[in-house]
Order: sequence, then C-alpha cells, then structure tokens
Amino acid sequence: MAISHQAIYEPLTESTAVALATRLGLFTERSVLRCKEIGDGNLNLVFHITDEDADKGIIIKQALPYAKVVGESWPLSLKRATIEANALLAAADYVPTLVPKVFYSDEQLAITVMEDLSHLQIARAGLIEGKNFPLLSEHIGTYLAKTLFYTSDFGIDPTKKKLAVQKFINPDLCKITEDLVFTDPFFNIDTNSFEDELQHDVEQIWNDQLLKLEVAKLKQKFLTQADALLHGDLHTGSIFASETETKVIDPEFAYFGPLGFDLGQFIANLLLNAISRDTNNREPLYKHIENTWDVFSATFSQAWKNDAVDLYRDTEGYLKYVLEQTFEDSIGFAGCEVIRRTIGLAHVADLDTIENFDRKIATKQHALRLGKELIRDRKSINELPTLRNYVDKTAKE
Repeated sequence: MAISHQAIYEPLTESTAVALATRLGLFTERSVLRCKEIGDGNLNLVFHITDEDADKGIIIKQALPYAKVVGESWPLSLKRATIEANALLAAADYVPTLVPKVFYSDEQLAITVMEDLSHLQIARAGLIEGKNFPLLSEHIGTYLAKTLFYTSDFGIDPTKKKLAVQKFINPDLCKITEDLVFTDPFFNIDTNSFEDELQHDVEQIWNDQLLKLEVAKLKQKFLTQADALLHGDLHTGSIFASETETKVIDPEFAYFGPLGFDLGQFIANLLLNAISRDTNNREPLYKHIENTWDVFSATFSQAWKNDAVDLYRDTEGYLKYVLEQTFEDSIGFAGCEVIRRTIGLAHVADLDTIENFDRKIATKQHALRLGKELIRDRKSINELPTLRNYVDKTAKE
C-alpha cells in the first residue's frame, strides 16, 4: 500500500477520480471506466469506479475540509483521511477479513483508495428491510475483541501503545462526538433536530439533572480514558454485510478511547432497529446483541490468556473486572447514542423512515425513555436478558 505526500489538495470530480485511478495503474490501459459519486454521508466524497468489461471496481474516498452536512462554516482537518487509512491498516493486522483492503493513501489529497464492497449491503439498510445477516454479531464481536485487545496496554507494550496514541490524535472528529453524542442532546442547543411533538419529552431530558450528571461521567471517560484504538463511529451504517461477509468501514473517527464505546454504539443501533420493528420481529436483534457480547468476551478472554503482556494478567479477578467495567460502560454509551440518534443533529433511518407518523413519534418517545434508563441504570444492567426487560418496560409510560 503506497502513501503519497506530494499532491496539492483539491476536491476530486468524477473525471479527476478516474484520472487518478488510471495514473495509479489500478486498471489496464484498455479499461473502459465508469465513475459515480455515491457519498451519502456527512463528511466526505466517495467515488465508485468500475471497469465495465472486467467486472472490477474500486472506491476512492476523499475528505472534505468541512462537514458536508453543515457546509464550510464547520471546518474540519483533512488529517482524518490519513487516520482512517491507518486505522484500516491497523485493523487488518488483526482482522484482515473484516475490513476493506487499502490500495493507496494520499495525505495531501486526503484520499484513501480501497476495495470495492458494492457486492455487499450497508447493514442498516438491510436491517430496515428485515434482513438479519446471521454472521453479523459473530464478526463484529470478533472485530471488537481483537482490535481493542491488541491495541490496549493488555496486548502491546505500554511504550509502543503511547506512540500509537500520538498517531491517532483526532481532535476535530472527537469534538463532533463530544458535542453531538455527549453534550448537545442534553441541552437546548441549535444543532438538535426533532419533531414538535417531542418537545415535552426533550425538555424532560434537558431538565433532568441526575441524568445529566451520569452523562457527564460518561463524557469524562470518553475525554480521558485512552484504553485502546477505537473505530469511533461503529453504527450499522458503517458496516457492509451479507449472509456470509461483514466489512467494517469508515473509521475516520478513530482514536484511543474507552473499551466500551464502540460496543455501546453498535448495541445502540441494534436497539434502535429493534424498537422500530413490531414486537414479534425483535428477537433477531436481541440475539445479535447477546451474541456480540458473548463473542467479544470469549475472544477477548482468549487473547488475554494467550497474549497478555501485563504481569497482572494472572491476578484473580482482574479480567473479570475489565469485562464487567467494559459491559457497564457500553450500556451507558448505548443510552447516549440512542438519545442523540433520536433528537440530535444526525438521526437514523430506522426511526425516521417509519411511515405512520403517530407510530414514528411513539417509537421516538420509546427511544428517549430507553436511552435515559440505560444511562441511569447501567450499573444494574449486568446481564443481557435484563436489557430486553428494559426495552419492554420503557415501551409505554
């Protein structure tokens, strides 16, 4: 994988993206290339380039110097593109089959050229359609356990880890999370976005001082606890999947943070899909949540047994403590994510595409009640069947 540092930044167009792919020699001289800009996210341009004759494609992703969802009034560092490429390469050291291959990265152009995953579907879209992706939780549990363990002080020498922390300092993207996940939804901030019918429910959150105290504690963990290299934005829209494959994409929010954060975001987005469904169709989501944790804890424990570098690794109760704290934190982080995806700046289609308006509002009210309880009671939710009970008990006031 080549990394270039020499070009002058300018946003790509479909034609210049094709020219870049040709210059890099990723296609033959005889290839007839087709390019389409397919980015539907908030921060980047994404070009899908295909060879019409060879059934071959690539993705070129380019960071913009601002948040696309807002515009040039919200500037962002282009360094996030290099962080994303490095995060994909780091993950490939431990779970090569669960991330796209990176072919080329250019720091100045803020681009990453990677494997075409168009034969797969974004997991969120498939889940909304009612698909269940049978291997999703096994793959994500494995991805999380290995990437987190082997980038933590448990799995690598602490000096080496501290050097890696420097490589992934990511202030702009962390600031987005600090604001949009942990701050803005809990205060009367202009970036919040919600239906008028939710005003009373939202004001209850803004005025709940005990809830805000617990969110402040979780935010403090996110700000200060550099446990391991996180994906940083692990929702179901950052995962491609099929019946047999799973690929984690878009780690531009990567940084060293608390062990439970990625896990909590993933759980939250499964919960949001679950409550968007009829009660009779939620079981596959519950099973995914439970299996994600089971695979994570088993794989993390095996890595601890085989490869832990800390001399305290054999101290009775230490691994149990680490896993229990990770689970507790993940439930709290999940609560924050559920609330912010309901009333914050960036929503989820799982809720917003509910066609019946009254049902949509009722489901969003349910989400807010569930999010609050997960944050408040995260110490009490010490097993996954209890989590199901919280979904049921918050379904109605």
